[in-house]
Amino acid sequence: MPREKATATPLAEDERARVTRWDFAPGAETGWHVHEMDYVVTTLTPCAFLLEEPGGASRRVDMPAGVAYTRRRGVEHNVVNAGDQPMSFVEVEIK
Repeated sequence: MPREKATATPLAEDERARVTRWDFAPGAETGWHVHEMDYVVTTLTPCAFLLEEPGGASRRVDMPAGVAYTRRRGVEHNVVNAGDQPMSFVEVEIK
């Protein structure tokens, strides 16, 4: 059964960065994507990430609200809300 899509809301963009808020209902996903830029994620709510990765691998990562992490460009994955509550985070892509 197809999953609901997460909602991406553009917040700001200039020549240096693009900022997007992501909101997920329980079970919603981003869809498969490859990050073209380095990025920073800051959780706004507790997040129950199910990260589906190339080759069929997946892993769950639970993070509290208010934490941040960084990743390099080239990351390929599908992000799913594996929890039973809505989750939200802000992504800052560095150009």
